Amino acid sequence: MKQALIIGASGGIGRALVAEYRARGWQVTGLSRSEHGFDVTDAASVNTHLSALDGPFQRIIIATGALEIGAHGPEKALKQITPEGMAAQFALNATGPALVLAHAARLLPRDEASVVAALSARVGSIADNRAGGWHSYRASKAALNQIVRGAAIELARSHKHAACVALHPGTVATKFTEKYLGRHPAVAPDHAARRLADVMDGLGPDQTGQFYDYSGTSVPW
Repeated sequence: MKQALIIGASGGIGRALVAEYRARGWQVTGLSRSEHGFDVTDAASVNTHLSALDGPFQRIIIATGALEIGAHGPEKALKQITPEGMAAQFALNATGPALVLAHAARLLPRDEASVVAALSARVGSIADNRAGGWHSYRASKAALNQIVRGAAIELARSHKHAACVALHPGTVATKFTEKYLGRHPAVAPDHAARRLADVMDGLGPDQTGQFYDYSGTSVPW
């Protein structure tokens, strides 16, 4: 039976991904802070939890992240940036996934196809940024994209059949986005999870190190 590891399994998208893969007949291991004490921003927590797993996992999906952390929300202007807010965004959206990716080589199979994906966001695309604002969130997701790119290069040396990618899930209706949806159409988490699972099914080593949206379309860096 194929195995999937979902990091951030208690969040809106993460929980839906757990349900989607189980519906597809996969064995799913989910980890989250609220249910398992897994703190993606704490290296000791990441090491403790991931070192206890054996795998191999044909899917590793990092579904952590937030638009608003504590009192720090997306900035509308540069003058609203605070060191604390920016540091919190980087800790959750960039450093945390990097700590998880450091375990990927041991947890992925070496002799069969696999995908490790981190949920990014289109607003992390530098080329696609036409509106400005949301500086800390954008920068943290741009950093995540660079981390994924570097991880893909490293993994390719030992895992010839793996694809390591950043994925934009689209605008998903969760508690983390409800304050910021505005006029943007949103999809339900189960719909987003199904689209993401379909995209990952179509990925192979030729696509490693790339950035794709929910439809499988390449997103510019």
